[in-house]
Amino acid sequence: MATADKSSSSSDDRTRLSIHFDVPESSHPDRWAQLWDAGDYLPWDRGRPNPALRDLLNHKKGWIGDHYLEKEDGSKRRKTALVPGCGRGYDVLLLASYGYEAYGLEISDKAVERCLEEKNTNGDTYMTNIHSDGAGTSTFLKGDFFANDWNNVVPSGTFDLIYDYTFFCALSPGLRPAWSQRMLQLLTTNPSGLLICLEFPTYKDPSLGGPPFGLTPQTYLEHLSHPGQEIPYDESGHVLVGGQGSPTSDRLERLDEHLAT
Repeated sequence: MATADKSSSSSDDRTRLSIHFDVPESSHPDRWAQLWDAGDYLPWDRGRPNPALRDLLNHKKGWIGDHYLEKEDGSKRRKTALVPGCGRGYDVLLLASYGYEAYGLEISDKAVERCLEEKNTNGDTYMTNIHSDGAGTSTFLKGDFFANDWNNVVPSGTFDLIYDYTFFCALSPGLRPAWSQRMLQLLTTNPSGLLICLEFPTYKDPSLGGPPFGLTPQTYLEHLSHPGQEIPYDESGHVLVGGQGSPTSDRLERLDEHLAT
């Protein structure tokens, strides 16, 4: 019986994606939309919510707290959650099942259609996590993450929780300062919002290009410690830790590990 060579398949995917995105950075949104429109090559689609997110929601309450906030008058409101580049919406539907008002953002109409198909076809399978106050809501939006024409779906224009599941690594390196600045803009400040990043692919040599582009945990930290600023890298594409100096006053702060228990 023959078995697939996963390493070879991953290499082929990297090559195909690199060729597809070998165009000016300004054309990348259209290239993502083309992949969704064709629908026959979506190598990032795993067909289910990310297990790490489910584990976080189940076992890391010290990090994320409850799915609601108490107002000054004693009433409660559900927390809002955003998943940029949400794919077929698996993680959006999971967050909604845990009580959040969850929003998924994608770049093309076809991607949003795929999200709605998943919701209509398999939405009930996510409802095993419903709290006593019921499930939250799931909404899918077409829009450019960096534009301001979509986030008016929430009154404040900001979110209590943002989940970056391989979104950062899909962006070309030139967009990283804008990514960190945009995360700062989209996170609520009263009380403090929470950005959850699945750091990927930490094993990949940054010099190989992308997407996905190789990222180390230090790359996330440097950019989020200096939102909107250009961060220096060495010739091989590795971030220079501390190269931009001390964190800025508007930095996002990393939570201590002991809070995750």
